[in-house]
Amino acid sequence: MSNYLLGQTPPAFDVLAWNKDTTNLPAGLHADFINMWVDNALMHPGSVKVLGTPVDLGKVTIDVYVVGAITDHLVPWQSCYAATQRLGGDVRFVLSNSGHIQALINPPRNPKASFFKGGDNPPTADGWLKSATRQTGSWWEDWVTWLQERSGERHAAPDQTGSSKHMAIGTAPGTYVHE
Repeated sequence: MSNYLLGQTPPAFDVLAWNKDTTNLPAGLHADFINMWVDNALMHPGSVKVLGTPVDLGKVTIDVYVVGAITDHLVPWQSCYAATQRLGGDVRFVLSNSGHIQALINPPRNPKASFFKGGDNPPTADGWLKSATRQTGSWWEDWVTWLQERSGERHAAPDQTGSSKHMAIGTAPGTYVHE
């Protein structure tokens, strides 16, 4: 408050709290991530290297379900749509009628929920929106159907957690929840 509202130099304890790295990432890795997002290098095949290997998202051939949020103030939905043009697999894009968090926390039976769904993924986000149709309800139900089509046979859940190779170290939800 002293810095942003009053223009004063904040006390030392505020500076430490404000700059505390809650991600626990090494500084070099954090800088690499920031540069990758600023430069948008993943959009240019081969511009990013991981352990000396150039990354080309077009070689990612798994099916992907991408959700955009029409009123997202942090990630414009058109940026999310760009994944449909870069990834090499079958990409389903849906556009939720909400904002950044509300788009994802959008359970079934929400009377205000709706989303846009399209068939093909034309080159531009605006082209996609023109051909998409508005669906009532949550995109979650569409996602479940999409997942089921790719999930194979259903199997009964095991009676116990862990195995002889990977022993369970505790009961759910895990000790970290209580720490």
